[in-house]
Amino acid sequence: MRSIRILLLSFSFLTLFVFSCTKKTTELETKKETKETIVEDSYDVKEYYNKQEVDIVMRDGTKLHTTIYSPKDTSKKYPILMNRTPYSSRPYGVNQFRSKIGPNEFLMKEGNIIVYQDVRGRWMSEGVYDNMRAYIPNKTEKQFDEASDTYDTIDWLVKNVENNNGNVGVWGISYPGFYATYSLLDSHPALKAVSPQACIGDFFFDDFHHNGAYLLSYWRATAVFGYEKTEPVSESWYTFPELGSKDQYQFFLDVGPLSNLDQYYKEDNVFWTQLKEHPNYDEFWQSRGIIQHLKDIKPAVMTVGGLFDAEDLYGPFETYENIENKSNNYNIMVFGPWSHGDWARTKKRQAIGNVYFGDDISLNFQKNVETKFFNHFLKGEGDETGLPEIQIFDTGKKEWNSYENWPPKNIQKKTFYLSANEELSEKAGTGTSEFISDPKKPVPYSEDIKMVFTPRKYMTDDQRFAARRPDVLVFETPVLTEDVTLSGEILAKLKVATTGTDADWAVKLIDVYPNDIEDTEETQKYLKMANYHMMVRSEVMRGRFRNSFSNPEPFIANQKTDVNIKLQDVHHTFKKGHKIHIQVQSTWFPLIDLNPQTYVPNIFKAEASDFTKQTHKVYHDSAIEVSVLK
Repeated sequence: MRSIRILLLSFSFLTLFVFSCTKKTTELETKKETKETIVEDSYDVKEYYNKQEVDIVMRDGTKLHTTIYSPKDTSKKYPILMNRTPYSSRPYGVNQFRSKIGPNEFLMKEGNIIVYQDVRGRWMSEGVYDNMRAYIPNKTEKQFDEASDTYDTIDWLVKNVENNNGNVGVWGISYPGFYATYSLLDSHPALKAVSPQACIGDFFFDDFHHNGAYLLSYWRATAVFGYEKTEPVSESWYTFPELGSKDQYQFFLDVGPLSNLDQYYKEDNVFWTQLKEHPNYDEFWQSRGIIQHLKDIKPAVMTVGGLFDAEDLYGPFETYENIENKSNNYNIMVFGPWSHGDWARTKKRQAIGNVYFGDDISLNFQKNVETKFFNHFLKGEGDETGLPEIQIFDTGKKEWNSYENWPPKNIQKKTFYLSANEELSEKAGTGTSEFISDPKKPVPYSEDIKMVFTPRKYMTDDQRFAARRPDVLVFETPVLTEDVTLSGEILAKLKVATTGTDADWAVKLIDVYPNDIEDTEETQKYLKMANYHMMVRSEVMRGRFRNSFSNPEPFIANQKTDVNIKLQDVHHTFKKGHKIHIQVQSTWFPLIDLNPQTYVPNIFKAEASDFTKQTHKVYHDSAIEVSVLK
């Protein structure tokens, strides 16, 4: 299919950089991370580019503030590369320049017209901001959404920016990745190439929710999205709550029910109010999903994601797969051993937490994949991109693989059962394993004692601390005698019972290292990589949504019940000498909020008396379905 497409086509909060800048003002830890991972060089954007700021009028009369960097060399025409962001197109002022522009330094240095735009209702743009604004098909003349705002902007740019070659590309990371995806809907004819990166696909499954469970660890970020402004501003109009704690776990445990957080966010925080008023997957959330609209896409698309992206893992996979199944355009995907937006950094050693994956992985992506993609479609370089349909990193072997399909065709389904004696077996068993889940002593998601803005490192964290708790069930294979590569979706098919009427269920897939693994410079001082329990993939299901995300229902106490949990795709080799390990638990704090374990209609309104200790059972015919690469 891909070769046919090529012939037919003739052939940074976030944006990563800007979101990092926003967090710099509030988080010492993020300052440290940014300093370590951004490589400075002597390139002076001001020497090679002119800058102008314009307010582009949308079809309804609203003006969107737009910054345009154009090469000073006017001897040739250039394509336009655009990034639409809610995180500011700063610095403002025609004499104030970003230190870096564009998706990467190669596209910056070789010359492109780089455009940043404050989306409607944010920073210097007019209008009212709508978090994940719903798409409107078949719009009337004055109706608008992010698709029409993108169309109107591109139309103005190609008609008014000098020395453009008539071709436009759009890129964005995280929320700007969502806007990049949005540009594909009702796309302008000049839009030739789009790269949604760490793109939000649906707010009920990305970022603030996972399968209906609220990600309490993102609560502080509510300030960014929840406060509206009434006029264009160049300085932040929102502030972050002062918590007076450096211990995230203890802070949220002391707070108690979610309703007690109202003291920090009042009714003027629109997003906090929306979260509380829409605990289920109702029309409010459904209309904000963009995945269902990705059909008959015309521009070329390269979806990029991180296999350890704690924020947006659902979105990139779903974006690629929906376009692939419902369109006939050029459509590829790239997934590397990255956290949220790591591919836009240029750190020498690529690692997530304690796990080191290799050198110059992001730089090579920028030079040999991202730049090649945009140059081919925007500058007409070469007959073919030379890029494979699928580029994905094997996070066990620590090497890149290429495939024509995702998941690869040469896979075989395999089932492991959560058997007695903590065994992960190929045969279903009888009986149950049980544990007591106490909301007053929830299982931490990390051993680290700190206060984070959004959690990231935990995606590969050592899970020995959890395996040794009585309220975490473990199931493990014998030492592997040969390599086993899991490639594609993982489905946990739990059969459970609880003495209560509600419960959350979290499943973790873990690679247990042998005892001869050496430490690296990334290994935390209190750890050893010998017998390291590397989390490969994990997911949670709020039990009330086991049958429907729109219509929650309680458990019947002590009744055996099916709870299926889709874990996002993996591409990981469990090497010979390692073990495959599964953990099942019911609290994961404060990554997700606490389930009262007594059914209440809306957990955001639960009272302290609703939170009760319960006993949970996992039956030994519970299964983990995986796809093994032949």
